[in-house]
Amino acid sequence: MSAPFALVDRRIAAHLVCAALIGPALAMAAPGKSPDGKPLYQLPEPGSYELPVIDRVGRYELLNDSGERVPLLDIAPGGCAVVSFVYASCPDAGGCPLVLALLRRMDRTLAAKSDLASRIRLVTVSFDPERDTPKRLAELRDHLKPIGEWHFRTAGSDREIRPVLDDFGQDALRLVSAEDGRSLGVIRHIAKVFLVDSDYAIRNIYSTGFLDQDILLRDIETLLLEERPGSEPR
Repeated sequence: MSAPFALVDRRIAAHLVCAALIGPALAMAAPGKSPDGKPLYQLPEPGSYELPVIDRVGRYELLNDSGERVPLLDIAPGGCAVVSFVYASCPDAGGCPLVLALLRRMDRTLAAKSDLASRIRLVTVSFDPERDTPKRLAELRDHLKPIGEWHFRTAGSDREIRPVLDDFGQDALRLVSAEDGRSLGVIRHIAKVFLVDSDYAIRNIYSTGFLDQDILLRDIETLLLEERPGSEPR
């Protein structure tokens, strides 16, 4: 392994550790929770509210962490996907590393819930395909050690990933030097997580300040009640 690559690899590990440390603190400061982490209000019961369709996304194929071309989501009937867009070199501990830390907790929580685990896929997509090759994603996966249905995707080029980002409404702007146009290696974006149903409709979007596992789980339970076999079609 070359020195520059080893440096980036250590940065990934450091960011994940940092996110694991600050994630709970940020979650405590999220709307609806007091500084000691206790909820200020009771979340509604699953199925007692609706999640209207926000938008619909297309069906794409991208590369998995083995370099194979596979469906982006591949959601089974009656299931749903939690979709996130990140890049492994993100230097903002409150951005991609925080999202990955949340999903790591979700992965373990869902794996312990047999009634949910088989119906939910976590899908993490890189919007930096130039650096986040399948090999890099495999290394990221090794760091995160998923135990459930957590899948990683990248593209063959920026051109290939752009329609996917536009479809989801995920911003990703590469910053360049004002002097010579050289890439600064940083991608400006807003951290977002999307809840997508089996009809490929976006049912909720979670961003900074609302990346809360309890809220996401409650929305998943509500959506799966709607998606259960025998339910009325939308």
